[in-house]
Amino acid sequence: MPFRGRSALRRVVARGTALAVGAAMAAITGLAAAPAVHASPSLTGVLRWAPCDEPTNQGAECATLSVPVDWAHPDGPSLDLAVARRKATDPGARVGSMVFGPGGPGDSGVEMVVRRISRFSPEIRRRFDIVSFDPRGVGGSNAVTCSGDVLAERPSPELKSQADFDATMAYNSRLRADCRARTGPVFDHLDTAQTVRDVDALRAALGERKLTFHGSSYGTLLGAQYAETFPHRVRAMVLESVMDHSVPTTRDFLRSEAATAEDSFQEFVQWCEGASECALHGRDVRAVWQGLLARAGRGELEDPAKPGTSLSSSDLVNKIAFRRFYGADYAGLATAVAGMDASKPLPASPTSIAPLHPATPVFCSDWRLPVRDYREYSSLVAMMNKTAPDLPYLLPIHMAAACLGAPTANPQHRLAAHGAPPVLVSNALHDPATGYPWAVSVARQLGRSGVLLTYEGHGHGSVTSGPCMEEAVNSYLTDLAVPPRGTSCPAVPS
Repeated sequence: MPFRGRSALRRVVARGTALAVGAAMAAITGLAAAPAVHASPSLTGVLRWAPCDEPTNQGAECATLSVPVDWAHPDGPSLDLAVARRKATDPGARVGSMVFGPGGPGDSGVEMVVRRISRFSPEIRRRFDIVSFDPRGVGGSNAVTCSGDVLAERPSPELKSQADFDATMAYNSRLRADCRARTGPVFDHLDTAQTVRDVDALRAALGERKLTFHGSSYGTLLGAQYAETFPHRVRAMVLESVMDHSVPTTRDFLRSEAATAEDSFQEFVQWCEGASECALHGRDVRAVWQGLLARAGRGELEDPAKPGTSLSSSDLVNKIAFRRFYGADYAGLATAVAGMDASKPLPASPTSIAPLHPATPVFCSDWRLPVRDYREYSSLVAMMNKTAPDLPYLLPIHMAAACLGAPTANPQHRLAAHGAPPVLVSNALHDPATGYPWAVSVARQLGRSGVLLTYEGHGHGSVTSGPCMEEAVNSYLTDLAVPPRGTSCPAVPS
């Protein structure tokens, strides 16, 4: 049966949005439909707002915005983008509209506005209309649609031979053809460069002369490329948990992702050593974890969420550990690990791999991650396992496998946002998905426009991590008060 690319409810994320490979995480954590949008389509860029078709919308309004499928041919076919907003709670103090760039790729901005408006600080909700959208190919914006049966046939990324490599290449080609046939022409125009033009059309439809933007995780790629494309149309821009789209090679990308994930594991181990509330306190945390990895590899580790079924080593890493790193939930991870360690082994059985979310084509269209053959692929896996010995088969290697053979419309390059106003680049020192070095790199690429704001804590997402961070971001967005260069904010308990 067909499978529509709806965004996942990120219940596991205490703050921030999904990582670069959140589309894959969505498939692993379970999918939920984005809020339905039933509003009149726009006429020549006019947004016709109506209450969202959602029982719990509590004041959210929805509309659709017509944009070209391919901005290189603006008179060609069009698609309707699903858009949502909540008006400023203090109309007398309203600054304007702030557009939120959702992460993933594959997250629904409509869902964020309708169901998760508390993600934004009270001051930002008071001063701005919060506006977001489902990016093309997601949710209510011509969602990518693929055969569920074909998705379920995805080969494991744990390739063992050139034959496995060739089979993955053939499968990827077959899946792309299926998704393209079911999705329509937008399938070949899902890259962020196209979405940049969508955001500018949204800015104009909102009646804003200049854009106020907050992008998180994958949404930072959208924001950075908007500043590069339309530098003089930016009023204020926050890039939170930052993607560095200048990382040049497959090896560089995978190494940096492995290093930042391993850093979070090391921080977890260090916390357990010093925290009496850690369920593994006083034990060799790494030895316990390696024992679970071995049991998972044999198909003997029970999935806590599905009693009686086995948990793969990949799911142990990505479902159990990585999701808790997002919210810096070290206590929850320790409790989960201790519980699985005490559980009885299941009879050895083969484990399956979850199908990737169909929003994966967005990632593949933005990242050129070529791998010549099995020999090179094997060397990349070995490099990642050496860099992150506690976290084998992290999600980025899944994405690299899923993108084998895929065309890339918007490949990596260094930013050139000449003439842009100050752009606030915010990142945690210990972010499991978008490492701090990426934020440093992006701030440098922005040159005089780049202002780095450092959160000295953990987790994916930082702008509401304590009063220091919140006040710095709020002042910048509302009053254009740029924090001094080099500003850091202390960690707060998660």
